[in-house]
Amino acid sequence: MRQEDPVATTTETDAMRRAIALSARALGATAPNPVVGCVILDTAGGIAGEGWHHTAGGPHAEVHALRAAGPAARGGTAVVTLEPCNHTGRTGPCAQALIEAGVARVVHAVADPSPAAAGGAATLRAAGVDVESGLLAAEAEAVNIAWLTSVRRGRPYVRWKYAATLDGRIAAADGTSRWITSEHSRADVHRLRAEADAVVVGSGTLRADDPQLAVRGIPGAVQPLRVVVDSRARTAPGARVLDDAAPTLVAVGKDADTSHLTGVDTVRLPAADGRPGLDVAALLAELHARGVRSVLLEGGPTLAGAFVAAGAVDTVVGYLAPALLGAGPGALGPAGISTIAQALRLDVTDVARLGPDLRVTAVPAALQEK
Repeated sequence: MRQEDPVATTTETDAMRRAIALSARALGATAPNPVVGCVILDTAGGIAGEGWHHTAGGPHAEVHALRAAGPAARGGTAVVTLEPCNHTGRTGPCAQALIEAGVARVVHAVADPSPAAAGGAATLRAAGVDVESGLLAAEAEAVNIAWLTSVRRGRPYVRWKYAATLDGRIAAADGTSRWITSEHSRADVHRLRAEADAVVVGSGTLRADDPQLAVRGIPGAVQPLRVVVDSRARTAPGARVLDDAAPTLVAVGKDADTSHLTGVDTVRLPAADGRPGLDVAALLAELHARGVRSVLLEGGPTLAGAFVAAGAVDTVVGYLAPALLGAGPGALGPAGISTIAQALRLDVTDVARLGPDLRVTAVPAALQEK
């Protein structure tokens, strides 16, 4: 059966929607692992157990769900958002756990693209388990897009967030910028931070605003790695981003003097080719090696421009306030675009009202076509 044309019952479809919702509970907490949800249906189609992958190194979603279901899993159906894994890492293979539990059918949404873990469906079929793939694949992939991107592209998934007036200004002509958007939008930004493995800013934003960049107002959130891109190591030792609220990494140039950053985690990266600052691909490779699978880019226009120029922005989230400034810096700096024909076209995927503001989410059209 083709993945894009699954055969599933209404009960299984409802269970998959539940499994997708369960998987989203762990966004920002499972890196370098995926987020996964699972629902076990008994032989009568009732929910016998459910679970999700909470954190890397802990039991996978299927194991949590099987434990909850107990003997009721035998002869039943496992509905899971990602193909059950087929390898032994810090935990055992989920495909084997499902077989041992006596599950008769497995319905999964997305095939596992990871060479190390793929093959679970084949193992299940070889054991006589009925396997269906592709149910609500687009919805499940959207929740797990950070991990899937990291596997397919070998770098973290990047979401660029900015706040601006309706005329595109992120600050006034005198440099003041607090607060352009409302408390509703600011609370939503903390949600984005909580769902990310790393929050990235540039040295300009750090000097202008001295942000802390930690998650606030979300109980139980795993604090993301705070990353400062500071080629000349001008980060002040007393900067709020260096407090103990969350871990911090300062990325500096090869020859930067970091003697004043005693005790601070730093990494030296090559300069960008043909433009100021550090090489974006090298930064993302370093973060990927550290287990980061999702990045929230909160830097100013210069850093945002560098990421766009490098083709390293996967989603744009713009918070637009109903205000006009008429002057001041724009949201995006030089991005290697000199004519309208080179414009990075976006497809809007969501528009939401947050208090008086609008939140517009869009993806590069080329990515949407894939």
